[in-house]
Amino acid sequence: MIPITRLSIGEEEARAAADVVRSGWLMNGPQTAEFERLVAEYVGAEHAVAVSSCTTALHLGLVAAGVQPGDEVICPSFSFIATANAIRYVGATPVFVDVDPGTFNIDPELIEPAITERTTAILPVSQIGLPADIPAIMKIAARHGLTVVEDAAPSFGATVHGQRLGTLSDITCFSFDARKILTTGEGGMVTTDDGGVADRIRLLRAHAASVSTADRDRAGRVILETYPEVGFNYKITDIQAAIGVVQMGRVDEIVAERRRLGRRYDLLLDRVDGVVAPLVPEGFEHVYQSYNVRLETDRTQEQVMTDMLDLGVATRRIFAIHTQPAFRRPEQPDLPVTLEAADRTILLPLFVGLTNDEQDQVVDALGKCL
Repeated sequence: MIPITRLSIGEEEARAAADVVRSGWLMNGPQTAEFERLVAEYVGAEHAVAVSSCTTALHLGLVAAGVQPGDEVICPSFSFIATANAIRYVGATPVFVDVDPGTFNIDPELIEPAITERTTAILPVSQIGLPADIPAIMKIAARHGLTVVEDAAPSFGATVHGQRLGTLSDITCFSFDARKILTTGEGGMVTTDDGGVADRIRLLRAHAASVSTADRDRAGRVILETYPEVGFNYKITDIQAAIGVVQMGRVDEIVAERRRLGRRYDLLLDRVDGVVAPLVPEGFEHVYQSYNVRLETDRTQEQVMTDMLDLGVATRRIFAIHTQPAFRRPEQPDLPVTLEAADRTILLPLFVGLTNDEQDQVVDALGKCL
């Protein structure tokens, strides 16, 4: 069976995690600080704050952006459920807009018509490793005084005109779960150039305690912390961060290999009828968390995915959030491109360690299923 992903970790990550266990300091501490430093340096941001997941990163990013209950946040429906969940966590309403039919990222031209007096933020998704058009979205946000909190969960290392995601938007959120570009098992990161936002997120991730556990431990005197507001328990552990530090040492190699595999899929699928390879606009660099293809066949998405599984190849899909029971409304938004994409695209396996023979097998299976 060729899985949708396979972990690219080894003995160095195992030793790093074991060293933390032996140190006796497992919680958020020196390894977390080092992981944050490496990520900030890599993306070019002034600040990076590690948290327990990208979902919690989005939640804290929206809080730090000042989004309140009753506000509206514009986002795509063609995404993982966490995108909209985070908006609901702050009591706001997700306003779904359609995606571009080529990139499947949020269509900037449709954002402005969706802005109302209740809109306080835009939450674009840089989907499956391809950056959304953040420069265009930032211009819209500036015209209307809105904050851009970017869900870049699967797109660590992706670039727009040579600039890495992590500094293009006001607040950028990354994921390090098992399917992402880098992994710490679970975990996320917020990057920003706004020191006030970073300080607020650091505070809120640890119950809003006025002094961190690490600082109290190092102080050598009694410090009685206070809790000025309601916070959250969204910390990452030093065990996870130590794995992240090792992964950061391999990030260029990981991104380069994913791009090589993506380009090889492009070439292989050029000979397969009934499938359209992903579009990458000029100046945008994909990092290929997965490889998303559009099906042009009478066969349904589920039929193709089932037959692929029978042939030993796992696939996945991206759904339309607004059609899920938790977000379905009597008056559904008109999102024809999103609905078509949700029904007519599938994700193919792509990960560091995927061999040429395995990739050939994936493409051969897809051809047979079409």
